[in-house]
Amino acid sequence: MKKNLAFLFDFGNVLVRWDMHNIFDAHFPSPATVDAFLKEIRFFEWNALMDGGLPFSEGVARASAQYPQYAHLFRLWDERWLETVREPIEGSVAIVRRLKRAGHPLYILSNVSHEKFPQAQQAHSFLALFDEIFMSSRLGVNKPDPRAYRLALQGMERPADEVVFIDDALPNVEAARGLGIASVHFQSPRQLEGELKQMGVL
Repeated sequence: MKKNLAFLFDFGNVLVRWDMHNIFDAHFPSPATVDAFLKEIRFFEWNALMDGGLPFSEGVARASAQYPQYAHLFRLWDERWLETVREPIEGSVAIVRRLKRAGHPLYILSNVSHEKFPQAQQAHSFLALFDEIFMSSRLGVNKPDPRAYRLALQGMERPADEVVFIDDALPNVEAARGLGIASVHFQSPRQLEGELKQMGVL
């Protein structure tokens, strides 16, 4: 394995716990009813619009017009977004620090709004360890679209075979592998550490 490898991490549920229930649970009688709400409004499709660059104000306005009974919840998503970003996954952060000490360039590629991500950067100082953060809303395309990875590779000024990508979503991992990027489907810090050791990195 090459010694000058760069590492490209996902953010949510790889480096920090991420859970939209943190905002919505208090407004529904049970987690199951939250899930029903998310399905009804097609939450992930809606949120992907903001991740792709749609201003939050416009996203909230669109959803509120379609589902006026939930307008207050859409406003909460805008106003309290940071509450979805929970505690760091300490084992992952420890691996990041080890890679940094070993001299590996570190990057993040995340489906996230550039309007909101600075809040996470203020809340989590370890993010300063990364050389650059590629946000889908800045790139104009979300994972697993191959264009997101190509733009990240261009930003890193590296070929695919000099990068290791780490993400908890299997479709994102498979898309990266399709471009020749060595990738790890993240399940836990211990599992990630084991796979990196097999690569000869740690």
